[in-house]
Amino acid sequence: MLISRRQFLKTSMVAVPAAAAMPAVFSRAVAAAIHEQQSAAAPMGNRTLVIVQMAGGNDGLNTVVPANDSRYYELRGSLAIPQNDVISIDGQVGFHPSLTAFKELWDEGVLAVVEGVGYPDQSFSHFESMDIWQTAQTGRRDYEGWLGKYLEGIAAAQEDSFLALVADKRMPRAMVTPGVAVPLVESVDDYRLQDDPRNAWNRQARTAALLRLYASAPGATRFGALLDNTVHAAQRSSDAVQRAHARYQPAVEYRESALAQGLRLVAEAIDADLGLRVGHVRIGGFDTHAAQDGMHADLLAETAGAMLAFYRDLRAHGHANDVVMMTWSEFGRRVTGNASDGTDHGSAGPMFVAGAPVAGGFYGERPRLASLDKNNLRFTTDFRQVYASVLEGWLGAPSEDVLGGRYERLPLFVPEAAAY
Repeated sequence: MLISRRQFLKTSMVAVPAAAAMPAVFSRAVAAAIHEQQSAAAPMGNRTLVIVQMAGGNDGLNTVVPANDSRYYELRGSLAIPQNDVISIDGQVGFHPSLTAFKELWDEGVLAVVEGVGYPDQSFSHFESMDIWQTAQTGRRDYEGWLGKYLEGIAAAQEDSFLALVADKRMPRAMVTPGVAVPLVESVDDYRLQDDPRNAWNRQARTAALLRLYASAPGATRFGALLDNTVHAAQRSSDAVQRAHARYQPAVEYRESALAQGLRLVAEAIDADLGLRVGHVRIGGFDTHAAQDGMHADLLAETAGAMLAFYRDLRAHGHANDVVMMTWSEFGRRVTGNASDGTDHGSAGPMFVAGAPVAGGFYGERPRLASLDKNNLRFTTDFRQVYASVLEGWLGAPSEDVLGGRYERLPLFVPEAAAY
């Protein structure tokens, strides 16, 4: 029985590149600007940005704890981290006791803490706020993500490269772009063309036949060429992921969590020299409305531990100088707790930027507990300042074209690593 292209995409691919679902047209002016800037700047070589999403709204106040501020203990009550348990950093604030892995990165000088991060007119809706963070637009939001625009901009110069990788169940909007196929890999074993296990012996022949089917008339329908390119991109990325996974020998032990295994997958792609420029992983569960203490502690430990393992693994394989990690969460939590021993949706919180090229330390202005806005911390650093700093200072891309505006940069990178 013959199957249509639509049926094939629905039943044969476990993960479909993002480009298959992107009807919007990307502004070629942005792509041209990025290409021009990168041509004028120093070559970016093998530089990679890895995004770690802390989904649900991380409680930043119990992550970077103002342990020497009496107001914290007055306002937080039973949810406050005991002063003696806080991992001291600078005599004013410290890390949650579960963040021992972050303390290791801090002591090595490769962890930057950006405080008070948020945006004007904070939305307390998970979906709306995530859209704002992922499109970098607080008003009318583009369909394309901010990272998708960056990928579109560099695709012309690196069109044969494996530019991006998402290790997750679903494609984050930040990576959406109509012109670049972004592999979405939840499981390495399942990320391939699925066929009949009873006839595994002729897998190669069946795959070749299906690819010929798609190549037979790429312009026959409105989206024919797009579907053809998508299937071939999926096949190429599947082969690349499988080969990289088979040959890789991690230098550290990764935990079995989705986050840790996602970071291991990114490390495999980096070590295989596939041309990866952006990786995206996610850890959920930060929506701590009830019984926050133990849950939040476990989530922070998992996040920091996975990031430290990834950093150590990269360093052992000689890639530490080529990779920067950046965390984000759609919002913080309210300053005072609720009746369920948890915290409700809030505003500002910290972001973390980590890696050998990072100039460790504090950035941004620390929010003041003496000046709250309806039980919320007032944001002091626009998240797009961090994006702009990473785009220009690490990736060598013009942030104004990607973000749709000019934002003050933070000196997050050591001089020898700064792009311009």
